Amino acid sequence: MDKKNNISLEEKLKAIISSLPERPGSYQYWNAEGIIIYVGKAKNLKKRVSSYFTKNHDSMKTRMLVSKIADITYTTVNTEEDALNLENKLIKKYKPRYNVLLKDDKTYPFIAIQKSEYPRVYKTRNLTDKGANYYGPYTHVSTMYALLELIKQLYPIRNCHHQLTEESIKAGKYKVCLEYHIGNCEGPCIGKQSKEEYNNNISQIREILKGNTRKLEQQLMMEMNRLAENLEFEEAELTKKRYLLLKNYNAKSEVVNYKLDNIDVFSIEENEDGKSAYINYMHVKNGGINQSFTFEYKKRLDESKEELMSLGISEMRERFGSKAKEIIVPFEMDMEMNDASFTIPQKGDKKKLLDLSTMNVKEYKVDRIKQEEKLNPEQRSTRLLTELQQLLDLEKLPIRIECFDNSNIQGSDPVAGCVVFIKGKPSKKDYRKYNIKSVIGPDDYASMREVVWRKYKRAIEEETPLPDLIIADGGVGQMNAIKDATDALGINIPIAGLAKNDKHHTNELLYGFPPQTIGIKQTSSLFKLLTNIQDEVHRFAINFHRDKRSKRQTSSELDNISGIGAKTKQALMNEFKSLKRIKEASMEQLAATVGKAKAKLIYDYSRKND
Repeated sequence: MDKKNNISLEEKLKAIISSLPERPGSYQYWNAEGIIIYVGKAKNLKKRVSSYFTKNHDSMKTRMLVSKIADITYTTVNTEEDALNLENKLIKKYKPRYNVLLKDDKTYPFIAIQKSEYPRVYKTRNLTDKGANYYGPYTHVSTMYALLELIKQLYPIRNCHHQLTEESIKAGKYKVCLEYHIGNCEGPCIGKQSKEEYNNNISQIREILKGNTRKLEQQLMMEMNRLAENLEFEEAELTKKRYLLLKNYNAKSEVVNYKLDNIDVFSIEENEDGKSAYINYMHVKNGGINQSFTFEYKKRLDESKEELMSLGISEMRERFGSKAKEIIVPFEMDMEMNDASFTIPQKGDKKKLLDLSTMNVKEYKVDRIKQEEKLNPEQRSTRLLTELQQLLDLEKLPIRIECFDNSNIQGSDPVAGCVVFIKGKPSKKDYRKYNIKSVIGPDDYASMREVVWRKYKRAIEEETPLPDLIIADGGVGQMNAIKDATDALGINIPIAGLAKNDKHHTNELLYGFPPQTIGIKQTSSLFKLLTNIQDEVHRFAINFHRDKRSKRQTSSELDNISGIGAKTKQALMNEFKSLKRIKEASMEQLAATVGKAKAKLIYDYSRKND
């Protein structure tokens, strides 16, 4: 019965696909429960939908999506841009499980201008009032307040909530408030300012909020000259003040050539884990940025940068109501816009705009990562290990990293240490110390071969975990020694090395055979993690060597005294700190530490040997 149903479903889907038109449009995949699980768009509906059922998909998520499809619907449109806009609206409406998720949980403020005889200008986060025009949103709240302050200085307008009309003003219903007396309002409520003058100011405020500040600046200059020629000096002085305020604002806000007008700029940056991407949008008006917004898309089906960028362009142009004729992007876009063209600048002012957008999206990415890592510290380690995996092209994430180091002084008391880091953190219970057994003299490479061979031979025999990556505290020679040992055991473990410069400072990461230098910034968090591993193994091996040398030096004398055991030797070293002080100590001093009987043995031995 199940087989019959499967055949029926397969035939049903084939029939739908065969009847799809070769036109632009949006398609929707439904599951057996009648829920839309994916919305897509295409230049050619038939070709695009067919590809889901005729290709072998590498992505497990895509294969899972295809297995869940029980029905297909579609909507044809005239252009690819219309298909993109429709796809965007349907994704926001249905929130399908397998579509990218736009992470946008902030309600940004707007500046509103009332639709009334004497409009108010105010900030708001609520766009439900149809009796107002809205400008924004302002993702940088400080920018919004700077604009409101500029408007307040240029055009003193009312901020009261009276329903002002010409009739109510003539009837004398209102009295001026404190704002009038301190110069923040010119008193339209009592007829001190005419409706025509008030609304002329509102018109100029609208130009400022639209970004047309250059045009307004020129108008004020012309008005100032006209007033001066007519000998209206007080009005000319007031206009000059407004002109200078606006000119100063333009000088601060302008970032490129003011001739660049009505341009959209987009840039994108993917997360290292490949699960999300960040897109920055900027709108340029008269050489200044009057919109800037960065947002995150959570991937669902390993979408490409181009696919995410096309969604971002559609979303932002709709959200901000942009009609820009030119769109600056960092790479070629396989899409067409009805009334706009794409530009990929290589130099000049437009390239500066793209670089600025790229800088913004990278800073946003770093900020988001820092915020997430504060909430989940383990996420930072995973990110760094993922970065290391990509740098070295490792088959799997290096969850377990082991690092070796030797220590001896001119071949005496040779030892080695191995430290283990799991998920970027030291696992001290897995640290191991080794006395070198087969090597005579100061031969670091031979010592390394012996220790690595012993370590992993035992791991194989006891079936304990092998590392995902071995790091040598040294360069090519140490790496070759480790490889000799692992080859002899028949195991294949990736090997890296941390090489030092002439000043004995670690300055590069080596990998591969023959070893190649891997490009990594010495100021990066990953480089700091690697040097932390190196410092830890160096500390561990050095301390082991010091302990062994100290014990040998102490044992060489005290072991010759019959009746003096390990605990007594330790007690003496804790009290006197050195063999020389023990030998010089008086009978009373020794007795206070180890008792009279043992004190006499030590005292007599010391005097006899002296």
